[in-house]
Amino acid sequence: MVRAKKSLGQNFLMHRQIAERIADAAGLSKRDTVLEIGPGTGMLTRALLARAGKVVAVEADGELHEQLAQDFADDIACGALTLVHGDIRHFDISTLPKGYKLVANIPYYITGDIMRMFLTAAAQPSSMTLLVQKEVAERIARSKKESILSLSVKAYGAPKYEFTVPRGAFKPAPSVDSAVLSIKNISRDAFASRAEETRFFELVRAGFAHKRKLLSSNLAGFGIPESTLPPKARAEDLSLADWLRLTSSTRVPEK
Repeated sequence: MVRAKKSLGQNFLMHRQIAERIADAAGLSKRDTVLEIGPGTGMLTRALLARAGKVVAVEADGELHEQLAQDFADDIACGALTLVHGDIRHFDISTLPKGYKLVANIPYYITGDIMRMFLTAAAQPSSMTLLVQKEVAERIARSKKESILSLSVKAYGAPKYEFTVPRGAFKPAPSVDSAVLSIKNISRDAFASRAEETRFFELVRAGFAHKRKLLSSNLAGFGIPESTLPPKARAEDLSLADWLRLTSSTRVPEK
């Protein structure tokens, strides 16, 4: 068996039942095309193939790619599985059909990159079901305080903490527990235009730039009347709806 490589952040999922729960959480049907990132030993891949019509699996590890090609030779031959050797961050998303679904056990260190890449892509997935660090899933879907990460996700879809996955379900076991986070109904419907989308993120980044300062101070350059902001509010206190309201009523600060 191929050994996990620390440099690639590999922690192989070893429990079939958990893989099946992840695939079930994604709500797949035979009409769906699924993009899987880092199939590893193929535990989740098998569960996806059993539910979806087509799976495109992208694996960066050459040794794993070779092993997967052997293990799933029949699925590849019949067209149910397309196995790609490469870094997902260089993958051409436009080759996937509209409405594809992303399901993956992703390395912790690229979680932010993956979310940003797919949520802001021209060819967005219709949903994402990700096995991530438990703390990250909680911060996005359960915390009463917002963050740049949680707002960035909620601006495009509806996040849900599906279930916790103990560290012992992986080999090698990571130092923390994981969780399955789903993001459904992904779209750009929250924004009236691409310009408004850009302005939203400029506003949010400015609002969180100095966490100890009041929001009115952080957003001083945007020409927002203090009367429109909750008294003594900080960035984390505002909901997505509040940020969208501010976005639609502000101008981009002068450089």
